[in-house]
Amino acid sequence: MNRRRYNIVIVILLFSLGKTEAQDIYKWEWGGAIGGSFYMGDANATTPYKHTGLAGGVIARYLINPHTALKGNLFAGRIAGDTGDFKNAYPHGEYATFKRTVFDVGVQFEYNFFGYGAEQTYRNESPFTPYLTGGIGATVVPRPAKTDFTMNIPIGVGVKYKVAPRINMGCEFTMRFSLSDRLDVARTDGLQLDNPWLIKGKGWKNKDSYSFTLFFLTYDLFPVCKECNN
Repeated sequence: MNRRRYNIVIVILLFSLGKTEAQDIYKWEWGGAIGGSFYMGDANATTPYKHTGLAGGVIARYLINPHTALKGNLFAGRIAGDTGDFKNAYPHGEYATFKRTVFDVGVQFEYNFFGYGAEQTYRNESPFTPYLTGGIGATVVPRPAKTDFTMNIPIGVGVKYKVAPRINMGCEFTMRFSLSDRLDVARTDGLQLDNPWLIKGKGWKNKDSYSFTLFFLTYDLFPVCKECNN
C-alpha cells in the first residue's frame, strides 16, 4: 500500500512539473523601446550618429520557435542634417539645414543565433542571444514643407537577454533604407536636398535612409497551452 501511495505521489509531481514547464512557453512579447535616431542622405552622406535625435515606440513579437520570431513596430524618431557640417560644394554655394520627425511602422523577421528562452533544457534554450533582423516598413514624415510617405527596408542586428522568466531586455541597431529622397526636405525655398545636383537617381540610388538604435523591454504574454500536460 505504501509503495502504491509513493508511486501516486511521483506521478502527481511529474504531472505538475510538466504542466509548469508548458506554462513557461509563451507566444508573444509586448513592450516598449527608447533610444536615438539619425539620418543619412544629401546633408550627411558619411557620418553615422550625426545630429542624433530622440527615438522610441512600441514593439510586439510573435515567437515562432526559440530561433525565429516576427516583430511588429511603431516607432517615431527625430532626424536632422546640416550641409555646413561637410565640405561638399552645393550649387551656387547654397546652404540647407533641416529637422523632421519620422514615423515608422513595419514588420521584421528575426533569427536568433542561439535558441532563445527561459533555459528549458529539453528545448536547448539560452537566456541570451544575438540576432539578425530584416523586413519591410512604411515611413511617414509630416510637414513643415510637405508630408511625405514612402516604403522602407529595415536591416539590422541586436542582442536580447531574458532577465526573468517573462521579462526580456535588449538593444537593437537598424538602418531603414527608404524609397524617397525627400526625408531631408523641410522648406519650400532655397536649396532643395531631394535633388541638389539635378541628377535623378534610379532605384535605391540617391535615396535617404535613417537609423534607430533602441533599448527595449518586453513582457511575455499568452501561454502556448495553459492546460497542457506535456
